[in-house]
Amino acid sequence: MAVTALISAKTHVSRTLALVLAGGRGSRLHGLTDERAKPAVPFGGKYRLIDFALSNALNSQVGKVGVLTQYKPQSLNKHIEQGWNVCAANGTAFVQMLPSQTSGTNGGYYTGTADAIFKNLDFIRAQNPGYVLVLAGDHIYKMDYTPLIECHVQSGADMTISAVETSLEEGKNFGVLSVDDQGTIVGFNEKPSKPEPIPGRSGTCLSSMGVYVFNFQYLVNVLAAEPMRTLGDDFGHDFIPRLIKEHRVMAYAYSRQSQECDYWRDVGTIDSFWQANIELIGARPPLDLGDSAWPIRARSTQAPPARFVFDSAEVCGAAVNSLICDGCVISGALVKNSVLCNNVAVDEQSHIIDSVILPDCTIGKRCSLRRVLLDQDCVLPDGTVIGYNIMEDARRFEVTASHVVLVTQAMLDAERSVPLSRAA
Repeated sequence: MAVTALISAKTHVSRTLALVLAGGRGSRLHGLTDERAKPAVPFGGKYRLIDFALSNALNSQVGKVGVLTQYKPQSLNKHIEQGWNVCAANGTAFVQMLPSQTSGTNGGYYTGTADAIFKNLDFIRAQNPGYVLVLAGDHIYKMDYTPLIECHVQSGADMTISAVETSLEEGKNFGVLSVDDQGTIVGFNEKPSKPEPIPGRSGTCLSSMGVYVFNFQYLVNVLAAEPMRTLGDDFGHDFIPRLIKEHRVMAYAYSRQSQECDYWRDVGTIDSFWQANIELIGARPPLDLGDSAWPIRARSTQAPPARFVFDSAEVCGAAVNSLICDGCVISGALVKNSVLCNNVAVDEQSHIIDSVILPDCTIGKRCSLRRVLLDQDCVLPDGTVIGYNIMEDARRFEVTASHVVLVTQAMLDAERSVPLSRAA
C-alpha cells in the first residue's frame, strides 16, 4: 500500500507545473529594491531569495517551472540564466522566464498575482499539466511540495492553500485563513488589521504562505470566466475570498515533515531581512543551509576562496561567529557576528559588527560598522562610521525602528559632501 501511495504521489508531481511569481518590487525593502526585483535580492551570503522556491521545486521533482517577471528584471534574468540552466529528466527546460508582454492576445503588464497567471494561460495550456503549483518567489523556507500536492489530490479540492502559524502581529502582513474541522477554508482576510486567532490559541493565526495548488482545468475556467475577471486581479484581495464561498478550497498545514523544517520567513522588511541573515550564523541556525538531503542551489560565482590577511598585535585579519563567502578579503580587519556575501573587501583596522554586507562591496581602512545592511557594490571610504550615531545615520541613510541602518551607493553618492562622525 505504501509503495502504491508513493508511486501515486510521484505521478501527481510529474503532472505538476510550477509558476513562480517573481515580478514584484517589495517596496518595504526600500533601497534594496530600487534597481532589482525583490526575488533577486542577495541573501545568506551566496543565494538570492528566489533560490529557495526554485530549489524546493527541483528537490520535489517538479519538472517544469515558469518564472513570471516584471519589475526591474535584469538582475533576476541574469541570475536565472547563469545559475538555473538545468534540465528535467525528459530534457525539457526546467526553468522558463515568463516576462510581462505589451502585445499579443493577453498583452499588458501584470496588474496582480491572478492577472499574471491569466496572461500566461497560453503557456499553461501548452504544458497540459494536471495541477498548477503557484509559488511566491521571495520567501525563505525549505518545503517538499509532494505532500502538499498529494493532500490536494486526495481531498478532492479545487484549490489548496499552504498555511503556516504566525503571530497575530505577523499576520497583518499576510492573508489570514479560518478553517473548519475538515481543513476547508471558510474565511480569508488579506492583510487584516486585526487577524482572527486560531480557536483556543489567542496569540497565533493561520497565515497563507503564498503557495497554492490548483487543478489545471479549474484554474483555467476560473481565470477565464468573465464574472471572475471583473472582481479584480489579485488572488489574496480578490479571488480567494470569492472562491471559498463557491468552490472547495482546502488548507494544508506546513509543518515538520521528512524534508521540511519548521521555518518560514517573509523577509519583507529591512528588519526581518537583516534578522533572517543574522540567524544563519549561530551554532545551530534555525535554517540549515548545509542539509545535503535538501540542498539550496546557488549560482556559482567562480570567485577564489576567502582570505584573511595579516596576523600581528597591531593588524590582524579575523572573523568570529560569521559567514564569509568566496572572494572575500579580510585584510587586517575584524568581522564579528556578520554575514559577508561574495567578493567583499575589508581593509586594515576596520570593524564590522552585527552587519550584513551584500556582494562586491569595498570597505576602506579604519571603518566601523554596527547593525548595518550594506547594499551591493557599495564603496566606503577610509574612516566611515555607521551605526554608532543613529540621529546622524537617519539624516543620511534608512534607519529602522530596531536601529538597523540600510546603506546604498545612491545614498552615499547623495551625501558625499556630508562629514562623517566617529564612533565614541
